[in-house]
Amino acid sequence: MTKTNSGFLLRIIILSLLIGLPTMVSAGFPSMQDLVDATEENGILIPEAGTYAGPVTLDYPITIDGSNGVTIDSGGKGSVIYLECDGAVIKNLSLINSGGSLNDLDSGVQVRGNFNVIKDCDILDCMFGVDLQQAEHCIVRRNRINSKDKPMGQRGDSVRLWYSFYNKIQDNECFDTRDMVVWYSSDNEITGNTGRGSRYSLHFMYSKYNLVENNSYYNNAVGIFLMYSDGIVVRNNTIAHASGPTGIGIGFKETSELTIDNNKVMYCASGFYIDVSPYQPDTINHFENNVLAYNGFGIRFLNDWTGNVFMDNQFVDNLTQIYVGGGMTANRNVWEGNYWSDYAGFDLDADGIGDTPHEIFAYADRIWRDSPYSQFFKGSPLLETIDFLERLVPFSDPQLLIRDKTPKMRKEEAIIILESETEAILELLSSGSDGK
Repeated sequence: MTKTNSGFLLRIIILSLLIGLPTMVSAGFPSMQDLVDATEENGILIPEAGTYAGPVTLDYPITIDGSNGVTIDSGGKGSVIYLECDGAVIKNLSLINSGGSLNDLDSGVQVRGNFNVIKDCDILDCMFGVDLQQAEHCIVRRNRINSKDKPMGQRGDSVRLWYSFYNKIQDNECFDTRDMVVWYSSDNEITGNTGRGSRYSLHFMYSKYNLVENNSYYNNAVGIFLMYSDGIVVRNNTIAHASGPTGIGIGFKETSELTIDNNKVMYCASGFYIDVSPYQPDTINHFENNVLAYNGFGIRFLNDWTGNVFMDNQFVDNLTQIYVGGGMTANRNVWEGNYWSDYAGFDLDADGIGDTPHEIFAYADRIWRDSPYSQFFKGSPLLETIDFLERLVPFSDPQLLIRDKTPKMRKEEAIIILESETEAILELLSSGSDGK
């Protein structure tokens, strides 16, 4: 064999060996897949501290516990972990550097099975955090999740549920992602999560009978939006600083049989945004014990609608308490026993109920309702002067927006709650959005 041929043959052998090795091993990280493959079914894998190469696929259940200080780096390709089994547990890991494909749903963890648990993980620099598709009875708990450093609309979602049922999404901290989405998915629990620096903190589409409780959403474009999703319970949540021209605390589009209870919505462009809800015939949406404070609009109705019951809510210093698009009325809904910070009546019998109804009329604000560009001047001395003159000597009959026959007087405990929440929000926002 000539020297030239032997050198060529040597190069072929070396190239063949390199092709056979995992990509990340050649970059210096040991393979996590090799450790997984060496673990028996239902076994427990506790790797030594260090960084390991992904992606990793589990097609039978094991527990991977990274409590020693374990990072799995996907090398910018695909998802870090693929769960294609039932009953796996992923915990105490740092999952980083997924691929950047929205079409492929590159994620920290892709879940395609049932009864899986993902908890206490840092899922960072991953396009999507946890993607559950046709998955049931899974738990996603106490994870820190963020997406790629991209413009908001080009990021992935923190948690994505698609056609998935009976899952629990609990106590996760999500920041600088796109949305958390629940699509075509029912009977899930979304509780105790924190979300900030994102577009939709939580977005429902065609998803019934889910529970949303004890979440805190700050500094997002939209807090919670319910679309075509009936029977949802939303309670004990705090939403603040959903600002900008489309900022919404909680939005409702063609949704029915809702329970919206004991939420605090503050400093948003619109506290509640209601569009053709409830949608199903002979259904009622219940809004009770909510605090809407310091928003541009307390409640913004897109149109004249009915079927909503507002009881024992507190409307505190919103720039506009109630707005109805098209110059219509919201008085076909039920308004009972709410507190209104601008109520001008008295309580002479000291029963805690105002002696006269609280009524809201549309006066000069018809100008900015009929001409959107004039909203720039809302709150200005000029428009306020016109509004005062209209109230003093109306040029035409004002439009009655709502009448609450039993308005409640001020509750001091509500003001204390608002002050404490405001301090907590300012402290959180001042800490930045790095998730710490």
